[in-house]
Amino acid sequence: MVVNGTDVTVTGIENISEQEILAYMDFIHRDNQRDEIESLEISAAEGDNVALDYTLRPPKFQRIRRITGYLVGTLDRFNDAKKAEEKDRVKHEVILDECGCDTKAV
Repeated sequence: MVVNGTDVTVTGIENISEQEILAYMDFIHRDNQRDEIESLEISAAEGDNVALDYTLRPPKFQRIRRITGYLVGTLDRFNDAKKAEEKDRVKHEVILDECGCDTKAV
């Protein structure tokens, strides 16, 4: 089933309400406020407990760059002179090590 845009699978629990599912989603969201829940599996555990297995979707963001003194997401509103300035600027390369961490800029 889909609850608030999240794929939810319930295993081993009968008659679970949408309100209860939303409460579990709120519980997960408290620890992961920046991420959206992509999928959630609710299954029976020992006693009256439940097991929550979930996958998080990172938040969508627009890339913002500082170009020629301005913070911009796109260059579509730049005039011809600013577009030429952006084209002529020196772009630096970032070298990553095997773990994907920044080591140095070239």
